[in-house]
Amino acid sequence: MPGAVAVVLGGSRAAGTASASSDWDLGVYYRGHLDTSALAPFGTVHPPGSWGRIMNGGAWLQIEGTKVDVLLRDLDVVDQWTERAREGEFEIDALLGYVAGVPTYSLMAERAVARVLHGDLPEVGGYPSRLAENAAQRWRFSSDFTLTYARMQAAKGDVIGTVGQAAKAVLEAAQARMSSSRRWILNEKGLVDAAGLSRVQESFQVIPRESEGLIAWIDRLRSDLAR
Repeated sequence: MPGAVAVVLGGSRAAGTASASSDWDLGVYYRGHLDTSALAPFGTVHPPGSWGRIMNGGAWLQIEGTKVDVLLRDLDVVDQWTERAREGEFEIDALLGYVAGVPTYSLMAERAVARVLHGDLPEVGGYPSRLAENAAQRWRFSSDFTLTYARMQAAKGDVIGTVGQAAKAVLEAAQARMSSSRRWILNEKGLVDAAGLSRVQESFQVIPRESEGLIAWIDRLRSDLAR
């Protein structure tokens, strides 16, 4: 593939958390223009830039009956956000499939977890201390703010709005915990359990329908997240 610099194994299989049903995730790092025509015979290809500045693009392939996801990564963009992450700086993008959003330092996380299969990529090192401090603080603030907004929705009797904000707050709190403990996360799958917040899952099994009950539910959720 002209333009490709390296191919890596990513996702749960690179992290050692895969199950028998896990997909295979391959990352293609490139600079400049990338020719993706070699992927087209095997499935649907989304060219560079079609998924936004962080996720970029990719392909959903079937290789001899096996599902393989290919993720395209512009190495210049990855290097930029990796350097900013080392300084403790990051942004959060709204992205389809994410509830709390995707932090730009996820590009550094991918590099840290991935196993190089072909080509060469420099090591990114461990979780930056400045990022751990700043990310944990920002995610905690976001979670608290989101819970406050959820309580406002609860007071109006808006069940969907309340539950949606509550779920977002839980994931933000989980992100804060992972950052504080300097543990990389690649997406929101299994994030709540990985952060030690499995007990909070039970809170969502029964959702009150009236305002008073919703407010009390949010207050209990805030207390659970603070433990």
